[in-house]
Amino acid sequence: MSEQYETPLAVLSFEKQLRACQQHVNDSLMATFASLPFLNSTLGAAMQYGAVLGGKRLRPFLVYSVGEMFGLPQKSLDAAAIALECIHAYSLIHDDLPAMDNDDLRRGHPTCHIKFGESQAILAGDALQSLAFEILAKHDMPEVALSDRLTMIAELASASGFAGMCGGQSLDLEAEGKHIDLASLEQIHRHKTGALIRTAVRLGAYSAGQRGREALPLLDQYAQAIGLAFQVHDDILDVIGHTDVIGKRQGNDQQLGKSTYPALLGLAQAQKKAQSLYEEALAALTELEKQSYDTTTLKNLAGFIIERNS
Repeated sequence: MSEQYETPLAVLSFEKQLRACQQHVNDSLMATFASLPFLNSTLGAAMQYGAVLGGKRLRPFLVYSVGEMFGLPQKSLDAAAIALECIHAYSLIHDDLPAMDNDDLRRGHPTCHIKFGESQAILAGDALQSLAFEILAKHDMPEVALSDRLTMIAELASASGFAGMCGGQSLDLEAEGKHIDLASLEQIHRHKTGALIRTAVRLGAYSAGQRGREALPLLDQYAQAIGLAFQVHDDILDVIGHTDVIGKRQGNDQQLGKSTYPALLGLAQAQKKAQSLYEEALAALTELEKQSYDTTTLKNLAGFIIERNS
Protein backbone atom coordinates (compact mmCIF):
# COMPACT_ATOMS: atom_id res chain seq x y z
CA MET A 1 0.00 0.00 0.00
CA SER A 2 1.02 3.62 -0.37
CA GLU A 3 3.21 5.67 1.90
CA GLN A 4 1.73 7.11 5.09
CA TYR A 5 0.55 10.71 5.29
CA GLU A 6 3.42 13.06 5.91
CA THR A 7 1.36 14.90 8.54
CA PRO A 8 -1.04 13.29 11.06
CA LEU A 9 -4.72 13.98 10.42
CA ALA A 10 -5.17 16.07 13.55
CA VAL A 11 -2.57 18.61 12.40
CA LEU A 12 -4.28 19.46 9.12
CA SER A 13 -7.41 21.52 8.52
CA PHE A 14 -10.48 19.37 8.03
CA GLU A 15 -10.76 19.84 4.27
CA LYS A 16 -7.07 19.07 3.86
CA GLN A 17 -7.48 16.05 6.13
CA LEU A 18 -10.27 14.68 3.96
CA ARG A 19 -8.35 15.29 0.72
CA ALA A 20 -5.22 13.71 2.18
CA CYS A 21 -7.23 10.67 3.21
CA GLN A 22 -8.84 10.40 -0.23
CA GLN A 23 -5.46 10.47 -1.92
CA HIS A 24 -3.92 8.01 0.50
CA VAL A 25 -6.80 5.55 0.16
CA ASN A 26 -6.80 5.88 -3.64
CA ASP A 27 -3.05 5.27 -3.77
CA SER A 28 -3.38 2.31 -1.43
CA LEU A 29 -6.20 0.80 -3.49
CA MET A 30 -4.21 1.22 -6.71
CA ALA A 31 -1.18 -0.42 -5.11
CA THR A 32 -3.38 -3.28 -3.94
CA PHE A 33 -4.86 -3.82 -7.39
CA ALA A 34 -1.41 -3.62 -9.00
CA SER A 35 -0.35 -6.61 -6.89
CA LEU A 36 -3.23 -8.78 -8.09
CA PRO A 37 -2.74 -11.44 -10.78
CA PHE A 38 -4.68 -10.91 -14.01
CA LEU A 39 -5.00 -7.17 -13.33
CA ASN A 40 -5.49 -6.56 -17.05
CA SER A 41 -8.51 -8.88 -17.20
CA THR A 42 -12.04 -7.52 -17.48
CA LEU A 43 -12.68 -8.56 -13.89
CA GLY A 44 -9.60 -6.73 -12.63
CA ALA A 45 -10.60 -3.61 -14.56
CA ALA A 46 -14.16 -3.76 -13.19
CA MET A 47 -12.91 -4.14 -9.61
CA GLN A 48 -10.57 -1.18 -9.97
CA TYR A 49 -13.24 0.92 -11.67
CA GLY A 50 -15.79 0.26 -8.95
CA ALA A 51 -13.36 0.95 -6.10
CA VAL A 52 -11.24 3.86 -7.30
CA LEU A 53 -13.68 5.96 -9.32
CA GLY A 54 -14.40 8.87 -6.98
CA GLY A 55 -15.81 8.69 -3.47
CA LYS A 56 -15.30 10.74 -0.34
CA ARG A 57 -13.65 7.85 1.59
CA LEU A 58 -15.57 8.74 4.74
CA ARG A 59 -15.42 5.22 6.16
CA PRO A 60 -11.62 4.95 5.93
CA PHE A 61 -11.45 8.50 7.26
CA LEU A 62 -13.36 7.34 10.35
CA VAL A 63 -10.99 4.41 10.85
CA TYR A 64 -7.97 6.72 10.74
CA SER A 65 -9.57 9.45 12.86
CA VAL A 66 -10.63 7.10 15.66
CA GLY A 67 -7.37 5.14 15.60
CA GLU A 68 -5.27 8.30 15.72
CA MET A 69 -7.39 9.56 18.63
CA PHE A 70 -5.85 6.65 20.55
CA GLY A 71 -2.37 7.37 19.23
CA LEU A 72 -2.18 4.56 16.66
CA PRO A 73 0.18 5.10 13.69
CA GLN A 74 -1.47 5.15 10.29
CA LYS A 75 0.36 2.00 9.20
CA SER A 76 -1.53 0.09 11.87
CA LEU A 77 -4.83 1.38 10.47
CA ASP A 78 -4.26 0.96 6.72
CA ALA A 79 -5.50 -2.62 6.47
CA ALA A 80 -8.80 -1.88 8.22
CA ALA A 81 -9.37 1.30 6.22
CA ILE A 82 -8.70 -0.28 2.81
CA ALA A 83 -10.63 -3.46 3.62
CA LEU A 84 -13.63 -1.38 4.63
CA GLU A 85 -13.49 0.64 1.42
CA CYS A 86 -13.41 -2.60 -0.63
CA ILE A 87 -16.59 -3.74 1.15
CA HIS A 88 -18.21 -0.37 0.51
CA ALA A 89 -17.25 -0.49 -3.17
CA TYR A 90 -18.65 -4.00 -3.54
CA SER A 91 -21.92 -2.88 -1.95
CA LEU A 92 -22.28 0.06 -4.35
CA ILE A 93 -21.60 -2.10 -7.42
CA HIS A 94 -24.30 -4.55 -6.36
CA ASP A 95 -26.67 -1.82 -5.17
CA ASP A 96 -26.63 -0.25 -8.65
CA LEU A 97 -27.54 -3.49 -10.47
CA PRO A 98 -30.85 -3.77 -12.36
CA ALA A 99 -32.09 -6.28 -9.80
CA MET A 100 -31.48 -3.73 -7.02
CA ASP A 101 -31.72 0.04 -7.60
CA ASN A 102 -31.09 -0.11 -11.37
CA ASP A 103 -28.89 3.00 -11.42
CA ASP A 104 -26.91 4.03 -14.49
CA LEU A 105 -24.85 6.74 -12.76
CA ARG A 106 -22.52 6.51 -9.77
CA ARG A 107 -20.27 9.40 -8.76
CA GLY A 108 -21.07 11.08 -12.06
CA HIS A 109 -19.89 8.14 -14.19
CA PRO A 110 -21.56 5.08 -15.71
CA THR A 111 -22.16 2.42 -13.09
CA CYS A 112 -20.01 -0.72 -13.15
CA HIS A 113 -22.64 -2.90 -14.84
CA ILE A 114 -23.26 -0.26 -17.52
CA LYS A 115 -19.55 -0.16 -18.36
CA PHE A 116 -18.64 -3.84 -17.98
CA GLY A 117 -21.95 -5.74 -18.11
CA GLU A 118 -23.99 -7.28 -15.32
CA SER A 119 -22.04 -10.53 -15.04
CA GLN A 120 -18.67 -8.84 -14.63
CA ALA A 121 -20.13 -6.30 -12.19
CA ILE A 122 -21.51 -9.08 -9.98
CA LEU A 123 -18.15 -10.85 -10.04
CA ALA A 124 -16.30 -7.59 -9.33
CA GLY A 125 -18.41 -7.05 -6.23
CA ASP A 126 -17.86 -10.63 -5.10
CA ALA A 127 -14.10 -10.36 -5.63
CA LEU A 128 -13.87 -7.04 -3.76
CA GLN A 129 -15.65 -8.60 -0.81
CA SER A 130 -13.16 -11.48 -0.71
CA LEU A 131 -10.25 -9.08 -1.16
CA ALA A 132 -11.38 -7.06 1.87
CA PHE A 133 -11.02 -10.01 4.21
CA GLU A 134 -7.73 -11.06 2.65
CA ILE A 135 -6.32 -7.59 3.33
CA LEU A 136 -7.60 -7.51 6.90
CA ALA A 137 -6.26 -10.99 7.60
CA LYS A 138 -2.82 -10.70 5.98
CA HIS A 139 -1.65 -7.08 5.84
CA ASP A 140 0.92 -5.82 8.32
CA MET A 141 -0.73 -4.14 11.34
CA PRO A 142 2.02 -3.11 13.76
CA GLU A 143 0.82 -2.38 17.30
CA VAL A 144 -2.41 -4.38 16.73
CA ALA A 145 -2.71 -7.63 18.69
CA LEU A 146 -3.73 -10.79 16.84
CA SER A 147 -6.80 -11.18 19.07
CA ASP A 148 -7.90 -7.65 18.13
CA ARG A 149 -7.34 -8.38 14.44
CA LEU A 150 -9.62 -11.43 14.71
CA THR A 151 -12.26 -9.29 16.41
CA MET A 152 -12.00 -6.79 13.56
CA ILE A 153 -12.48 -9.52 10.94
CA ALA A 154 -15.58 -10.79 12.76
CA GLU A 155 -16.90 -7.23 13.12
CA LEU A 156 -16.53 -6.50 9.40
CA ALA A 157 -18.14 -9.81 8.46
CA SER A 158 -21.14 -9.16 10.71
CA ALA A 159 -21.62 -5.60 9.47
CA SER A 160 -21.45 -6.73 5.84
CA GLY A 161 -23.89 -9.63 6.05
CA PHE A 162 -27.34 -10.60 7.24
CA ALA A 163 -27.11 -8.67 10.52
CA GLY A 164 -25.89 -5.52 8.76
CA MET A 165 -25.66 -4.18 5.24
CA CYS A 166 -27.17 -7.14 3.31
CA GLY A 167 -30.02 -7.41 5.78
CA GLY A 168 -30.73 -3.71 5.40
CA GLN A 169 -30.67 -3.94 1.61
CA SER A 170 -33.16 -6.81 1.77
CA LEU A 171 -35.49 -4.81 3.99
CA ASP A 172 -35.13 -1.85 1.63
CA LEU A 173 -36.12 -3.94 -1.39
CA GLU A 174 -39.11 -5.42 0.43
CA ALA A 175 -40.30 -1.92 1.34
CA GLU A 176 -40.31 -0.57 -2.23
CA GLY A 177 -43.74 0.62 -3.28
CA LYS A 178 -45.09 0.21 0.26
CA HIS A 179 -45.90 2.71 2.96
CA ILE A 180 -43.73 2.03 5.99
CA ASP A 181 -43.53 3.89 9.28
CA LEU A 182 -40.59 5.86 10.62
CA ALA A 183 -39.38 3.06 12.90
CA SER A 184 -39.21 0.64 9.98
CA LEU A 185 -37.35 3.18 7.83
CA GLU A 186 -34.84 3.76 10.62
CA GLN A 187 -34.31 0.00 10.95
CA ILE A 188 -33.50 -0.21 7.23
CA HIS A 189 -30.99 2.61 7.35
CA ARG A 190 -29.29 1.55 10.58
CA HIS A 191 -28.51 -1.73 8.83
CA LYS A 192 -28.01 -0.74 5.18
CA THR A 193 -25.91 2.40 5.71
CA GLY A 194 -25.30 2.72 9.43
CA ALA A 195 -23.72 -0.71 9.98
CA LEU A 196 -20.58 0.01 7.95
CA ILE A 197 -20.21 3.50 9.41
CA ARG A 198 -20.45 2.06 12.93
CA THR A 199 -17.95 -0.62 11.96
CA ALA A 200 -15.51 2.01 10.66
CA VAL A 201 -15.52 3.59 14.11
CA ARG A 202 -15.25 0.20 15.81
CA LEU A 203 -12.33 -0.96 13.66
CA GLY A 204 -10.42 2.16 14.66
CA ALA A 205 -11.21 1.49 18.31
CA TYR A 206 -10.36 -2.23 18.22
CA SER A 207 -6.98 -1.33 16.74
CA ALA A 208 -6.18 0.36 20.06
CA GLY A 209 -6.95 -2.73 22.14
CA GLN A 210 -8.36 -2.27 25.64
CA ARG A 211 -8.29 1.54 25.51
CA GLY A 212 -10.48 1.48 22.43
CA ARG A 213 -12.87 -1.08 23.90
CA GLU A 214 -13.39 1.05 27.00
CA ALA A 215 -14.49 3.96 24.80
CA LEU A 216 -16.82 1.87 22.62
CA PRO A 217 -20.12 2.78 24.33
CA LEU A 218 -19.63 6.47 23.56
CA LEU A 219 -18.11 5.80 20.15
CA ASP A 220 -21.10 3.62 19.30
CA GLN A 221 -23.45 6.46 20.24
CA TYR A 222 -21.52 8.78 17.97
CA ALA A 223 -21.41 6.27 15.12
CA GLN A 224 -25.11 5.41 15.29
CA ALA A 225 -26.01 9.10 15.22
CA ILE A 226 -23.82 10.03 12.25
CA GLY A 227 -24.73 6.81 10.41
CA LEU A 228 -28.40 7.67 10.48
CA ALA A 229 -27.69 11.36 9.82
CA PHE A 230 -25.77 10.34 6.70
CA GLN A 231 -28.80 8.54 5.29
CA VAL A 232 -31.27 11.25 6.29
CA HIS A 233 -29.13 13.79 4.47
CA ASP A 234 -28.85 11.45 1.45
CA ASP A 235 -32.65 11.36 1.35
CA ILE A 236 -32.70 15.16 1.49
CA LEU A 237 -30.19 15.41 -1.36
CA ASP A 238 -32.38 13.12 -3.47
CA VAL A 239 -35.01 15.88 -3.23
CA ILE A 240 -32.98 19.08 -3.40
CA GLY A 241 -29.69 17.94 -4.98
CA HIS A 242 -28.62 18.21 -8.60
CA THR A 243 -27.64 15.17 -10.64
CA ASP A 244 -24.38 16.73 -11.82
CA VAL A 245 -23.38 17.45 -8.20
CA ILE A 246 -24.59 14.39 -6.30
CA GLY A 247 -23.30 12.08 -9.03
CA LYS A 248 -26.47 9.99 -9.39
CA ARG A 249 -29.97 10.55 -10.69
CA GLN A 250 -31.79 13.12 -8.58
CA GLY A 251 -35.24 11.85 -7.58
CA ASN A 252 -34.33 8.19 -8.11
CA ASP A 253 -35.68 7.14 -4.70
CA GLN A 254 -39.06 8.63 -5.51
CA GLN A 255 -39.15 6.88 -8.89
CA LEU A 256 -38.44 3.55 -7.19
CA GLY A 257 -41.26 4.12 -4.73
CA LYS A 258 -38.93 4.15 -1.73
CA SER A 259 -39.92 5.55 1.62
CA THR A 260 -37.59 8.36 2.65
CA TYR A 261 -37.36 10.81 5.51
CA PRO A 262 -38.60 13.78 3.43
CA ALA A 263 -41.49 11.63 2.18
CA LEU A 264 -42.53 10.61 5.70
CA LEU A 265 -41.69 13.80 7.61
CA GLY A 266 -41.60 16.53 5.00
CA LEU A 267 -38.39 18.25 3.92
CA ALA A 268 -38.20 20.73 6.81
CA GLN A 269 -38.70 18.05 9.47
CA ALA A 270 -36.18 15.77 7.78
CA GLN A 271 -33.63 18.58 7.97
CA LYS A 272 -34.45 19.01 11.67
CA LYS A 273 -33.97 15.27 12.15
CA ALA A 274 -30.50 15.48 10.64
CA GLN A 275 -29.63 18.39 12.93
CA SER A 276 -30.89 16.49 15.97
CA LEU A 277 -28.72 13.48 15.09
CA TYR A 278 -25.74 15.79 14.67
CA GLU A 279 -26.32 17.11 18.18
CA GLU A 280 -26.53 13.54 19.52
CA ALA A 281 -23.16 12.82 17.97
CA LEU A 282 -21.62 15.91 19.56
CA ALA A 283 -23.02 14.95 22.98
CA ALA A 284 -21.22 11.60 22.83
CA LEU A 285 -17.98 13.32 21.82
CA THR A 286 -18.29 15.77 24.71
CA GLU A 287 -18.22 12.83 27.11
CA LEU A 288 -15.12 11.46 25.39
CA GLU A 289 -13.42 14.83 25.77
CA LYS A 290 -13.93 14.52 29.52
CA GLN A 291 -11.66 11.47 29.27
CA SER A 292 -8.97 13.68 27.68
CA TYR A 293 -9.50 12.53 24.09
CA ASP A 294 -9.20 15.04 21.25
CA THR A 295 -12.42 14.68 19.22
CA THR A 296 -11.99 17.72 16.96
CA THR A 297 -11.76 15.72 13.75
CA LEU A 298 -14.78 13.57 14.63
CA LYS A 299 -16.79 16.73 15.38
CA ASN A 300 -15.86 18.25 12.05
CA LEU A 301 -16.83 15.07 10.25
CA ALA A 302 -20.26 15.04 11.90
CA GLY A 303 -20.85 18.58 10.63
CA PHE A 304 -19.64 17.67 7.16
CA ILE A 305 -22.09 14.76 6.94
CA ILE A 306 -25.16 16.98 7.30
CA GLU A 307 -23.77 19.90 5.25
CA ARG A 308 -22.33 18.10 2.20
CA ASN A 309 -23.88 18.65 -1.24
CA SER A 310 -23.09 15.22 -2.66
